[in-house]
Amino acid sequence: MKQFDSIICIAQTSWKGDFQKAVVQLMTELSARHRVLFVDYLYTVKDLAQGMTGRQDIPVRKIMHLNNPLAKIPTEHGGELYVWTPPVMLPLNWLAARPHDQMLHWNTDRLASGVRDVMRRLNMHRPLVINAFNPVIGLPLLGKLNECATIYYCFDEITTAGDWMSRHGYRYEEAYLRRVDAVIATSETLRQDKSAQQPNTFCVKNGANFELFNQTRLLAQQHPPEKSVVGYLGSADNRVNIDIMEYCARTMPDVEFQFIGEVHEPQLPERLRIFPNVTFIPPHQPDELPPLLAKWRVGLIPFVCNKHTYTIYPLKINEYLAASLSVVSTPFSILDDFAGIIELADTPHAFAEAIRRALADTDPQRVQQRVETAQANSWERRAYEFEAVIQQMPKAVFSGQPSVDSRQ
Repeated sequence: MKQFDSIICIAQTSWKGDFQKAVVQLMTELSARHRVLFVDYLYTVKDLAQGMTGRQDIPVRKIMHLNNPLAKIPTEHGGELYVWTPPVMLPLNWLAARPHDQMLHWNTDRLASGVRDVMRRLNMHRPLVINAFNPVIGLPLLGKLNECATIYYCFDEITTAGDWMSRHGYRYEEAYLRRVDAVIATSETLRQDKSAQQPNTFCVKNGANFELFNQTRLLAQQHPPEKSVVGYLGSADNRVNIDIMEYCARTMPDVEFQFIGEVHEPQLPERLRIFPNVTFIPPHQPDELPPLLAKWRVGLIPFVCNKHTYTIYPLKINEYLAASLSVVSTPFSILDDFAGIIELADTPHAFAEAIRRALADTDPQRVQQRVETAQANSWERRAYEFEAVIQQMPKAVFSGQPSVDSRQ
């Protein structure tokens, strides 16, 4: 039986950014035991034009291949991890189905040709392809990279994925699910949903960069927070329950509420900036976060409860816990893993009361319990769980068959 000699990840997201990305963390960990090629975000002619006019921060020279589009990424474990920037693509999302499908073949052929060239340069012959939430390019790409098998890594509900996927994503995902060798979803809800079309569907939940966020604990011990600061980390969009946050800000004037990250929901600052105890902080690079979080005492996940959020297993929950923070969340999804660890509340008043309890939750044993929970959910552990799924795929056999981490 042929063995895969490398992993090629076709991603819907870019490698770099101002926040922790599940697929980036996962590929970094997998590169400790496998050669990994990460195919970066597929920028279009429209993106290029906006980048050249300064309206969008994108790597213009790399997209145009004026700079070397292939970079080897240094890792702490010394693994082989490469990031390749594809050539510019045609923007197709706005097209109707028929012209979209006809033009998509041009993008796919252009991408496949470039990836095959990189494979030759890196001496990759029989890769395992992991498609990270981009079924539109994944479906026509099947069979074009001499891949031994394909995994669809599904980390969101595609019908609510936004404008970039709203027009064509759902119909492509339906067909793609049936043709891939396996699906790995990041929540139990997603696993149940996708398994209706692909029986080889597994759940590997999101993790945390434990070593990074655990730095917060030491910083907080050296300089204990002087104020009652609670916060939300990440993109603030329509998932945030504004009614809950407005109530808490109004009725808890002695507590400071911080939002760190991009704000995509205009009503959030419109309704909250009137309160002097609410602060919006621009996004920061991941390694800049521990000093900011060290000033917090509670991490918040005030999501609305709907069909979309029910499919989410949030990155931030384990990041908060790794930072030794108490956590208050709405019961937006299946959070049974954290029973007794975090506070859950579903109304504005109950959420405010839960924040009060969380601020007082400083028992050393409880703090240690939070940290140990996050450590058990680190990206290192998740990578071993991901490999355990691969080992169940007849078409994908590890060279040397690395064993699953015995600590699971």
